Amino acid sequence: MLKIRNLRKKFGNYHALDGLDMEIGGGALYGFVGPNGAGKTTTIKIMAGLLHPDEGAVEIDRIDALAYPAQLKEKIGYVPDYFGVYDNLKVGEYMEFFASCYGMEGLVARKRVQMLLAQAGLEDKADFYVDGLSRGMKQKLCLARALIHDPDLLVMDEPTAGMDPRTRLEFRETIRELNEQGKTILISSHLLSDLAELCTDVGIIDGGKMLLTGNVEEIIEKIHTSKPLIITVQENLPLAMKVLKEHPLVRSITVKDQEIMVQFMGSNKQEGYLLTELIQAGVLVRGFVREPGNLEAVFMQLTSRDKERVVLSYDGESDL
Repeated sequence: MLKIRNLRKKFGNYHALDGLDMEIGGGALYGFVGPNGAGKTTTIKIMAGLLHPDEGAVEIDRIDALAYPAQLKEKIGYVPDYFGVYDNLKVGEYMEFFASCYGMEGLVARKRVQMLLAQAGLEDKADFYVDGLSRGMKQKLCLARALIHDPDLLVMDEPTAGMDPRTRLEFRETIRELNEQGKTILISSHLLSDLAELCTDVGIIDGGKMLLTGNVEEIIEKIHTSKPLIITVQENLPLAMKVLKEHPLVRSITVKDQEIMVQFMGSNKQEGYLLTELIQAGVLVRGFVREPGNLEAVFMQLTSRDKERVVLSYDGESDL
């Protein structure tokens, strides 16, 4: 669906994008995250045709989006992180105006507007003035407007910022429904817990470069295995050590009193097998736990400014 290669953009001496590569498959719900100034909004504006890069390529459905901006606008729906000023328009008029921009008028436009307002939960707001809507309602209206021409790709920049919890939940459900209907969606957000629950894929950007991208479940599973397994032994500590030293998925062992900290490279299922193996060997295990991985931990470690980074691959030798 979307391919970005070697995207570069400078503002004066500042490199907003520094060779960004990115790919989103059709039907994905892609979370795009990074700290302030990482290059998210610049990337999104280039995708939407609002900004031209200094270098690089953007393809949407194999169409060169930079060379054919008119075809790009047919393919993409854009929800910015702010709402424009439409003081004197009612909600229905606002939607019909944008429908006319895509050649829809009369009954066709009115039916399309009614359907989208109902989908966004704004069917009773058609005669309200836009500037009288709450922040959450404006963002819902902005989403409805972005869908007016039925785009294949929906790009959203911090769409839930400033929403109250209930409105944010409703907005998330609408996004999930759109994705289930076949829309490919990119959503930029600082609410990593929301993205972890909502998205199929994620990309973490910093300094104008992609640091990590992939399937959310696979990334979290890798982070999970990077965290130590804490085993508390009540009896037979030497026997537990023997079992662990002989296990092929154990990379390191640290012992303090009756507590063993193990770098274990297995999955959740393999952890269960390890616990069974210890018990069957005659080890009395009192505690067996590993802190689960999460997107917040990935984000904080990948975008930290010190030398500590999250480990996603393992090529070191065991120190047993």
